[in-house]
Amino acid sequence: MKYTTLPNTDVKVSKICLGTMTWGNQNTEAEGHEQMDYALAQGVNFFDTAELYAVPATPETYGATEKIIGTWFKKTGNRDKVVLASKIAGAGAYTAHIRKDGFSKRAITEAIEGSLQRLQTDYIDLYQLHWPERGVNCFGVRDYPYASASAEAENHLEILETLNDFVKQGKIKHIGLSNETPWGTMKYLQTSEQHQLPRPVTIQNSYSLIHRSYEYGMSEVSLRENVGLLAYSPLAFGVLSGKYVGGKTPEGARVTLFPRFNRYSSAQSEKAVIAYQEIAEKHGLTLAQLALAYVNQLPFVTSNIIGATKMDQLKENINSIHIELSDEVLLEIEQVHQMMPNPAP
Repeated sequence: MKYTTLPNTDVKVSKICLGTMTWGNQNTEAEGHEQMDYALAQGVNFFDTAELYAVPATPETYGATEKIIGTWFKKTGNRDKVVLASKIAGAGAYTAHIRKDGFSKRAITEAIEGSLQRLQTDYIDLYQLHWPERGVNCFGVRDYPYASASAEAENHLEILETLNDFVKQGKIKHIGLSNETPWGTMKYLQTSEQHQLPRPVTIQNSYSLIHRSYEYGMSEVSLRENVGLLAYSPLAFGVLSGKYVGGKTPEGARVTLFPRFNRYSSAQSEKAVIAYQEIAEKHGLTLAQLALAYVNQLPFVTSNIIGATKMDQLKENINSIHIELSDEVLLEIEQVHQMMPNPAP
């Protein structure tokens, strides 16, 4: 395994982060435990979860993933071997079953205390805001939704002050953002600096070979402000494994089970996937290996969040850390990107 640190900290994290959002829906508790056992044995010490998991978010599955992690901690005693990240759900119809008051002090308090209880731990190493309250272009929205976005932005000062209270209590160690924009990220950094409050160290946004819009503005923020990207959906819901090419619907696959998760499944995306698959085959790689290895080597990426429902997928994903892409491969990837830039939103 390769390691880095959470920016501006001495917390060592693996470049591969174990994503967990299928546990409690597509995966059982036993399967979640098996994945954690294997990942830790391979040197993966960074796990990411969220209060709303498992996905798709429903009242029945709320908190299920955190509970599975919690029972594993209790069974194995491995809490001190893991850098644990979790998130408070943002406001919206998708999470109305959780709460409706966004990132108020009451909401943050309820979310953190609930997560700690389910996770059976006294602290969370990295606590993240899952998505902005104000309405931004994320989750498949390509352009800024100026017609529907809230006129008022979040109360950044109140949010950071509330999180700071939990830092002082030792219940969270560091804070991060997720699904944020350059403006939002800089606003948190500005507020943090002006009021000597905790500074976001990471931002968890989507990034893959067919969705590289992070480079439009956020990559510069990451590099110049030292806020590392935790890249999620690096295989674009499995689209970048090639398993859906030609209209295939593999049994048990996420997009097969949940067709509304189709943001990466356009005809243009498939053309790009086929082109990247040809590059992978030419150089003796699987498409998944190519896609993950590309993300692993990016200078603004702190960790690459992989997720799997089957153990063979997990093994392949973790092993991507050992693949070094040649200059020739990187050039061929860029040539495809120039012809078909960001085909998926």
